[in-house]
Amino acid sequence: MKKLLSPLVLVMSLLLIFPVAAAAPDLPKNHSFYDEMTYLMEKGVISGYVDGTVRPDVEVTRAQAAVMIGRLKGLDGTKKVTPFRDVKADYFASGYIAEAAEAGYLKGYGDGTFRPDAPIIRGDMALIIERVFDLAFTFSHSFKDVPENAYYAEAIRKILAANITIGYADNTFRPRLEVTRGQFSAFLARALEPKFKNDATIARSYQKDKTKTYTYQMSDGTKAVHRFVNVPNRDGLAYGFLWTVQVGNDVYEYLELENHQLFAFGYPYSEYDLALVYPVRVGKTFNTGLGDEIITNTITGINKTVRTSYRTFTNATEVTTESGLKYYMVEGFSTVKSINAQGRVESELVNVK
Repeated sequence: MKKLLSPLVLVMSLLLIFPVAAAAPDLPKNHSFYDEMTYLMEKGVISGYVDGTVRPDVEVTRAQAAVMIGRLKGLDGTKKVTPFRDVKADYFASGYIAEAAEAGYLKGYGDGTFRPDAPIIRGDMALIIERVFDLAFTFSHSFKDVPENAYYAEAIRKILAANITIGYADNTFRPRLEVTRGQFSAFLARALEPKFKNDATIARSYQKDKTKTYTYQMSDGTKAVHRFVNVPNRDGLAYGFLWTVQVGNDVYEYLELENHQLFAFGYPYSEYDLALVYPVRVGKTFNTGLGDEIITNTITGINKTVRTSYRTFTNATEVTTESGLKYYMVEGFSTVKSINAQGRVESELVNVK
């Protein structure tokens, strides 16, 4: 592994100390992660180099990650002795490294080193995000390059469930790939803000916009209001960002779970219900439920016209269950209407704002 030379260490010691101008010269507005990096700059999580740059396409090191996380979590960055033999007390990030290690956000290696100047790989980044944000829920990823027994596999399942990643279109996660400062910023921003989670979707996603409120009219005359919010931990269990549904005085929560193979609705500390499989094709069947309650669903139409009180959709996907219930899903809106076998509307989208 390449070791940084002393002059570069001196430059690195100035990293994240000098404030970044509103428009860093190497971060144009058309950069893939302009919004995320700008957001973190405004929060004081990212600062630039002495030349005013932020170097979004340069690999982020473990020391830099410790500083970003430390600033985000309000850790004490005062230089201090660390438990790692390769991070001396006078190292620029020693305080944040020591504090992040004590908090359990970052860990060292079995040989007693931290390797502060080593770049972070995507698998390790998943572990860091999982620890920093106390992610609780998992979702099967089926990434062909992530073995089930890999040390980062569970963390990848968690950041997928949390809408922080979606992987690549070829169904890979590329866990050994080094992470750039821009990419690391994107993962942090998605963990913090719903609007950035909207970017962690597949092409032609069926997920709803997490910055909007969706209201449905139910068959009993009640209205169900769906909002994506950060749910406080309760009963000793972690929750985090979830869709919450308010129906009168009752509230329940769910997740929209999606990968390149399927779309499902998941329920905190419980199972998930499969709602759609990809690619969407008429005649394709899939099962949902468990044990004796397995139900076979069939995709019975695409580009269907569906009228709701909110608007008329001309690109709905129709799914028919064994019981004869039909539900309609639209890209970017999730489920917009459901009708039982007798023709009664069970739920219907009436407002989005």
